[in-house]
Amino acid sequence: MQIVQSTLIAILFVAWALRRGPYSGIVVFFIAIPFGMMAAFNLPSVGNTSMMAYDMVLLTVGMMLLFKVGVHDDVGRLLGSGWAGRPLLLFFLYALIATMFFPRIFQGATDVFSIGRVAGQIGIVTRPLAPGGGNLSQLVRMFLAILAFAVPAVVMIRRGDTQLAYRAVLVMSLTHAALGLLDLLTQASGTSWIMAPIRTANYALTLGQQMSGLDRMIGGFPEASSFSYLSLGLLGFWLGYWFHNQNKSRVPMLMTLLFAFLVLRGTSSSAYVGTALLAALFIVLRLRDVGRSGTGTLDKSVAAALTALVAVTPVLLVGLFMMYSMVPGFTDFIDRSLLNKLSSDSGVERMSWNRQALQNFSDTLFLGAGLGSVRASNWVAAVLGTTGLIGMGLMLMFLWQLFKIPLTRMSAEGRQIGLALKLGLAGCLARALVVKATPNLDLIFFAMAGLLVGLSIHSYGRQRQPQKGAPQWQI
Repeated sequence: MQIVQSTLIAILFVAWALRRGPYSGIVVFFIAIPFGMMAAFNLPSVGNTSMMAYDMVLLTVGMMLLFKVGVHDDVGRLLGSGWAGRPLLLFFLYALIATMFFPRIFQGATDVFSIGRVAGQIGIVTRPLAPGGGNLSQLVRMFLAILAFAVPAVVMIRRGDTQLAYRAVLVMSLTHAALGLLDLLTQASGTSWIMAPIRTANYALTLGQQMSGLDRMIGGFPEASSFSYLSLGLLGFWLGYWFHNQNKSRVPMLMTLLFAFLVLRGTSSSAYVGTALLAALFIVLRLRDVGRSGTGTLDKSVAAALTALVAVTPVLLVGLFMMYSMVPGFTDFIDRSLLNKLSSDSGVERMSWNRQALQNFSDTLFLGAGLGSVRASNWVAAVLGTTGLIGMGLMLMFLWQLFKIPLTRMSAEGRQIGLALKLGLAGCLARALVVKATPNLDLIFFAMAGLLVGLSIHSYGRQRQPQKGAPQWQI
């Protein structure tokens, strides 16, 4: 175990969570999530992985919950028939078996892309399939992701506190935005050393990269792509919350605009494509709701947004075309981030990862090579390459049961939070379908999923299974 600069900060986070207790402690956990490169300590002997500050907070809150009376009943409800917890647990159990045995069973049967560390430098290398430290580290990360789902879910099952869920997402959003803006300021002023104490994990730091003269925003993460993944998920949440807002608060609107800026300024091509997918999904669902309402009318806020979109789109397209034609810097930015991305060295390399992951899927008799064995760029290819058809089936079942959760029994405030969480999850998934190296959808996805499932189970009281015939996909 290697002590780092941020170890003391991680201890302070843990002490804060202990002071807040097992329920309000999840707020501390959500605050810690944007610190995506702040390690509690590094583990060179365990696949050269890092135990993050948010991992320690999560484990602390989970241990406090274990001492609560009746918590095993709540876990039983979470794993009940019809809820998303069961297929997720089955996926982890299969991934555990695949990771422990398949790299040895299929050893040498296929070549894989993996992270290689030579002379202290990290890069992607090709090697024959064999067991390695990456298997253990990715298995640990998957376990922590499952725990990130279970802990908020159990808290919401026991409390059903929509304000606690809202507060957790709000403080995470503010922390993430603050770290992103601080990153820009420190890069512009040449004082990036200020953020060094929270950038201690054993990841490759991409600080100082630029796109068309713009410093890439990484915030508390090692790279712009992972920063934008969280930004897009939170954009989805605040967009959903704003359009279902029942009060006069301007906070949801301001947060939506803030995260639209963070996604745009993040300079991540995958986030731009993911935003387009999220916007298309949002519009389709809104129009579908009009068709199902029977009245043929739109909600005022939705109608205003669609009207503004229709009015502004032609002007925006003309403006973008003129800027692309006349402003060299803007032309270079669009070419590098979107138009020429697939033909760039990075795009070609990532496509080769996906092709090889699908080849690994075939070479392992469609069973997968185990977590940490395969390096892919697309989430679908990563799931198939590591956990095969069985893992993909279980993960799709988890996502289906997650998004079809009925919200009809929740309070008005609960439905608003639930709809926002669903759109936030859709934002994360849209980005993962473009670029995601592993089947692990990360803590932000599983934590928001846990809030959603826990609130829904709480609304059903002691009933373990949602009623048949209730409205399903509601974003």
